[in-house]
Amino acid sequence: MQLLRRGHTGPAVAEIQAALAGLGLLTGPPPHAEYDDATEQAVRVFQQRRGLSVDGIVGPETYRAITAARFRLGDRLLSLSPGRLYVGDDVGALQDRLLELGFDAGRVDGVFGERTEAALRSFQREYGLLPDGSCGPATLRALRQLGRLVVGGRPQQLRESEALHRSGSSLAGKIVVVDPGHGGADRGATGHGLEEAAVAEDLAARFEGRLQASGVRTLLTRGPDSCPTDAERADLANNAGADLLVSLHCDRASSAEPNGVAAYHFGTGTGTTSTVGEQLAGLVQREVVSRTDLLDCKVHAKTWELLRLTRMPAVRLELGHLTSPRDAARLSDPAFLDTVAEALLVAVQRLYLPPDLDPPTGVLRLVDLASR
Repeated sequence: MQLLRRGHTGPAVAEIQAALAGLGLLTGPPPHAEYDDATEQAVRVFQQRRGLSVDGIVGPETYRAITAARFRLGDRLLSLSPGRLYVGDDVGALQDRLLELGFDAGRVDGVFGERTEAALRSFQREYGLLPDGSCGPATLRALRQLGRLVVGGRPQQLRESEALHRSGSSLAGKIVVVDPGHGGADRGATGHGLEEAAVAEDLAARFEGRLQASGVRTLLTRGPDSCPTDAERADLANNAGADLLVSLHCDRASSAEPNGVAAYHFGTGTGTTSTVGEQLAGLVQREVVSRTDLLDCKVHAKTWELLRLTRMPAVRLELGHLTSPRDAARLSDPAFLDTVAEALLVAVQRLYLPPDLDPPTGVLRLVDLASR
């Protein structure tokens, strides 16, 4: 789709304004199909609330999120529709309700997939309803009448933590998907003679080699000449039954001043989050910061598609700004990328170590991992 930004006009702008008005983010007189200051501010507020990149521009991801936000549970009949899955806040509300009642609908991602249908059928069978996998009026009434059965924490977060505990401390046999950002004709951020796609490929190769030497089964989401969508990258990881996904990127800014490294995990900012993903992002961030001199730009929750659609814990690393002379100089140094690759491997290993065996940040080395 065409990016919509300030100054644009037309039916597509009117559609976005109507949706934002329905969400209570645009008030006052009816908008006139012009992407004005008020529309941009409303888009920024929406993006901030949804854990999206806050740029005031309606691109594909923001458009999908605005469309999804228009649906409330009960607005439409929900069922599994292969080829064109139902997506929306109503699906997310259904998933959250099923989880509260003890039925494993997976992550609250707002996508009505097979796992959501299976959880819905289980609920219907247990409560004497026709187990047709469709959320219609009778099922809605039952969902609303029942109280929460799972206590002591959010169910999916508990399941993630328990799965991590049961998987054991060894890396051997685990499956890690390494995702070099962008690719093909999409070179991503550029600056000081560097391209984000190329830096990501280089770091991915170094990280992948270290993972394989530790007995990890690895998959790359792309080759040098391809650029899958985020949904396609998530599908690859999901179909492989991966244990983790690590996505590698660099950042950019409109000036040379911003610099530093940040890590991201799935989270809405309103309680729905990937607990293990957040833990992994924290480990990655701390290990990279402790082993390099990059500015610590902290860990953040986002609802970006790749983080939201993966069924395993996932982290996205933004390793420096290519528009910063300071960061670019480091990213052009092979020894620096080796250091980051080691930091990533150590972070993955630390994720699986029990608390009594987990060393302090920045001290575990590859030679130590070889003995585990």
